[in-house]
Amino acid sequence: MSMAEIITPIDSPWKTLIEQYFEEFMAFFFPEVHATIDWTQGYEFLDQEFQQIVRDAELGKRLADKLVKAWEKNGDEAILYIHLEVQSQYDKDFEKRMFVYHYRIFDRFDQPIISLAILGDESDSWWPHCFGYEKGECQLSFKFPVVKLIDYKERWTELEQSGNIFAMVVRTHLKGLETRKAPEQRFHWKKELTKLLYEAKYSEKQILELFHFMDWMLRLPEELATRFDQFVKQKEAEKKVEYITHIEKKGIEKGRAEMLLRLLEEKFGTLDPDIQAMVYRLDDNRLFEWLKRSLTAQNLREVIGQ
Repeated sequence: MSMAEIITPIDSPWKTLIEQYFEEFMAFFFPEVHATIDWTQGYEFLDQEFQQIVRDAELGKRLADKLVKAWEKNGDEAILYIHLEVQSQYDKDFEKRMFVYHYRIFDRFDQPIISLAILGDESDSWWPHCFGYEKGECQLSFKFPVVKLIDYKERWTELEQSGNIFAMVVRTHLKGLETRKAPEQRFHWKKELTKLLYEAKYSEKQILELFHFMDWMLRLPEELATRFDQFVKQKEAEKKVEYITHIEKKGIEKGRAEMLLRLLEEKFGTLDPDIQAMVYRLDDNRLFEWLKRSLTAQNLREVIGQ
């Protein structure tokens, strides 16, 4: 496997963790917004509504956008609509798209919208945070909060000390970027971060979900992947646990297939059952091959290769 083949898309795995740990996500990245939400009333992901807004906007593929309905801490039980995006590649139209989605969501619900962005790219200079224009005497200005993940490079100790699950997510993300073209270093950091999973006070469920994320973000060439599996076996024998067994590895493959199916459905609509069955039969390498194609494909045939 070439180095190009271990460079993986990194938006979609974020989406899964945001869905599983939305409250922790908000507390870690946007604590001021988190403090305004009444978490006792729960929250709701508006996937169907947002997919319709995305289709209407006709602004291309989306990987990690989420629209969440929550409730504000006040006597009026005001509803909050929160639009999130994790963007891991430079996009010259990013600010415009954030604005278009913002006003389309506002138009749909007739409520103030909170738009938030996580930038997972490697650029020190790209910092999209506003959109606007001025024509004649007409002015428009739209600003949105942004978190730049590479800023956490200087806050590594803070990440190590945090008990929030997204501290481990950010560390994994950063090492995924840092080792994109260095498989031995990636192997080293995948082992180190896996050790931390066993030592941290995470639940078994959290360990498995973080391992899914780590396995996706720190994908290894076949030889190093085999060595890593041996490391995991040894580590679990020492700890006398069986969190990540070969059975679980099969579960990871299933999770990857489900992630690909979700992406395909968001881009191309409901899939034929035969296509769904085909995805579940794909081996690991073919799954990644289909995923890479899906990022630029204009139709399902381009993904399948027909």
